[in-house]
Amino acid sequence: IKKQQQDVLGFLEANKIEFEEKDIAANEENRKWMRENVPEDSRPASGNPLPPRLFNDSRSLDYNAFFEARENNAVYAFLGLTAPPGSKVGEHL
Repeated sequence: IKKQQQDVLGFLEANKIEFEEKDIAANEENRKWMRENVPEDSRPASGNPLPPRLFNDSRSLDYNAFFEARENNAVYAFLGLTAPPGSKVGEHL
């Protein structure tokens, strides 16, 4: 989990994509918020959803989908953002 979190944070920071990080390990309110905001169809069959999770408006995105979008050069479209001019990471899925 830690490696995946570092992967997501590193990508967002390197591409100057604004984000708000919520630590669910040290903050019960953040943990509760994440559990309440992960859509039913994205929840595991048992237990709680695991980080890292990305949220954009009402969308909850998991690491596997993020990784696939990154591999396909479609992260900006995946995140629902407009790619900066000249970016290869802006193609649509």
